[in-house]
Order: sequence, then structure tokens, then C-alpha cells
Amino acid sequence: MKFPDGPKTPALLQSINLIVNPLNYLEDCAKRYGGIFTIGFLNYPPTVVVSHPQGMKALFTASPQTFKTAEAMQELPETFSGKTALTTIDGDPHRRLKQMLMPAFHGDRMRAYSQLICDITQQQMTQWKKGERFDVQGSIQDISLQFIIRAIFGVNEEASFQQLKQTLISQLKLSSNPWASIIFYFHTLQQDWGPWSLWGRFVRLRQQVDDIIYAEIKRRRDNPALLGQDILSLMMSARDEQGEPMTDEEMRDNLITLLIAGHETTSISITWALYWIHRLPEVYEKLMAELETLGDNPDSSAITKLPYLNAVCHESLRIYPPVILASFRIAQKPVEIMGYQFEPGTFILPCTYLTHRQEDLYPEPNHFRPERFLERQFSAYEFVAFGGGSRRCIGYALSLFEMKLILARILTNVKLALPNNRFPKPVRSTFTVAPSPIYLIPA
Repeated sequence: MKFPDGPKTPALLQSINLIVNPLNYLEDCAKRYGGIFTIGFLNYPPTVVVSHPQGMKALFTASPQTFKTAEAMQELPETFSGKTALTTIDGDPHRRLKQMLMPAFHGDRMRAYSQLICDITQQQMTQWKKGERFDVQGSIQDISLQFIIRAIFGVNEEASFQQLKQTLISQLKLSSNPWASIIFYFHTLQQDWGPWSLWGRFVRLRQQVDDIIYAEIKRRRDNPALLGQDILSLMMSARDEQGEPMTDEEMRDNLITLLIAGHETTSISITWALYWIHRLPEVYEKLMAELETLGDNPDSSAITKLPYLNAVCHESLRIYPPVILASFRIAQKPVEIMGYQFEPGTFILPCTYLTHRQEDLYPEPNHFRPERFLERQFSAYEFVAFGGGSRRCIGYALSLFEMKLILARILTNVKLALPNNRFPKPVRSTFTVAPSPIYLIPA
């Protein structure tokens, strides 16, 4: 079997580049080798990186029997989510769990979340002082984290809410440093040498989150009258085709995924969007003109249908997607992708970031230009910010819904300005790429 060409440097050096400087490294590889190439990564066999839409289509439309994902993905996110999360299971268990979780992210549930999102955003804005700069991602992360905790647990005991929020923030801070995040990729570094060691602190923070979640599950099992319309209640009430509920472990693992991945990726995307909106006057003016057509107190459904706001959100997700690499695929039978024949056991990795940098699809890909999403419709293999196929992010609709409502609420209530023209550098944050600190000043 012939692998596509790729860098010949030792796997250790490639791994460090991918962790510490991923965007430049991936772009360099794409310039040298094109839309499909092979990389070396420690703990893994040679891995084929695919970014050309033709290759993405082959991966995303393949039958469920063609690839497995869990075997590879369990090596990385299990430190956060566990063995029964939707991201770390395959086949029938994956299909079963996805069907049980879907109702929490669609239809009437979305409308029920709108007031919560707007109220939390409004409360956050009261903390911004005129003439004083604030850290955009920190502020937006606070909104998004409060929202996802409230959406999951409902109106809960305030003490537990604050404890969970602070513990998750500590966990995210620990993993946001690109060098510290190396411990999540190399098992040999995952040594608990007490609470002052990186891994020891992470393990203790993870246990605190687990204790809060399992205590809340037990509290509701012991008193079914506490069940409401929040996500945890919906999960506890859900039944599969055989009438079986989720286990406590399944609920815990998928709640952790929602808490960590769900709020972090959305807050990163909103932060980038606010930067570009205030960096480019023409974008700000077009967006404000569109928002003004809705009048005072617009309905959430009217906001989410605004075409230019939708284009701004999609362009923010295109230019710097928070998740730059989609889920691993491991071939389970011989498969052809872009003229290459791959044997069973081959590791294949779709690259979201590089797909969004294809110049024939997105001319001048480094330029923020929302109009490109008004001029043409991109296929599910060309715009892939939420992954694709059976592995497409289950919360994609909620994430876009949240982005649009938060941006609309901020822009129509406060005038903000960038303090300087410095471009924020994209920085590795464990499993995402986020901007270096961005500040805005209320006028």
C-alpha cells in the first residue's frame, strides 16, 4: 500500500509542531503536498490527513461499516469525556445514543433556550464599564458557560452552580496553555505527583466535576418530581428502542462533553466574530443595518433568519474553526480516497482548517468576507466547521443559535471599539484553537 507523500521529520518533532504550532504546520504541509498527505504522530501509526472536498465526501458518505472512530478518539478526549461519550463510541451504541440525545438540541427546545441566552448576556453586559477594556473571550466564555450549565441542570441550587462553574473554569485554564496541553497527548506525562503537578491538579478538578454531576443525577433519581425540561431531565427520561434508559456513566460522559466542548467552541467562535465585526467597519455597518430592520425586542426566530448575520457566523467559523481537525477514521476494509488505496487499519484524519483554506473554494482565504456565504451555497464537504457524516456535531444547531442571539443582543445594546489594530494570534488550547487575548472597550 502506498501512502500519500508527507513530511519526513521524526514523529516527535511533527507531534510538537501539531500541538504547539498547528495552523502554520498544517498550511506548510498543504502547500508542499496538497489536499492529502501523511503525517507522523506519536502513539499512532502513519496518519493520512485529508482536506480536499473530494476526500471529505468519500469520508463523510462512506457506509458505517467502512470506518471506525472510537478506537482512535478514546486516546485523546477520554481524559475529559470518558468511554461512553458520543465522541468515543461507534456503530449501534453510537446510533442509539445519538437518537436519545437529539431531542434536547432541536425544535421547541431551541426556542425555550432563547430567553435564557438573552438574560445571561444582558447580565454580563452590565459588568462592562464605559471606557474600560474587557477581555472578550473571558466575558463570552462566562455567558456561554452559564448558559450551558443552566440549560443542562435548570435552575439549580446556586452553590452547586457556582462550584461547578468555577471548577470548569479552573480546568479550562489549566489546559489552555499550549505547552501544558502536551500532557493530554502523551500518556507518559500523565503522572499524578500530587495537587501541585499538572496532571495531579487536572485529575482532582475532574473528580470535583464528577462528584457534582453524579450527586445531581442521584438527587433526581431519588426524587423524580425534580425532573423538568432541562437537558439532564430529558436525558434521564429518554428511552432507546428497547425501552432502556441511559446509564449514569453515559449521562456523565455526555454531560462532560457538552460542558467542556459545547461552551468552549461556541465562545471562541463568538470572540472571533466580535473581533472581525469591530475590525472591519463595512461588516459592522452592514450587520447593524440588518439588525435595525427587526425593530425593538425582536423574536429569536427572526434574528436567526437574518442572512448577513448568518453569513458573519459562518465566515467566523470558516476562517478560524475552533476545532481544526475532525474525528479520526480507521479503515475497516479496503477503501479508495482520491486515487489512493488504503488497507484496513489505516488512520485517516479530516482537516477542517485546511478545507476552509482551499483557494478555489474560498478565494483570498485569509480575508474575512461574509459575502462569500451569500454568493453561493457550500456543500457539506466544503464547509465542515461541525464535522460531517454520522460524526457531525450533535449541537451544531444550538451553537449557531447561541452565536446569533448573543451577537445580536450585544450589538444592539452597546457600542464597542477595538483599542488597537493588533491581530490576535491563533493559539492551541488543548483540543481547540483560540485567539490570543482580544479586548474591546464600551464607548
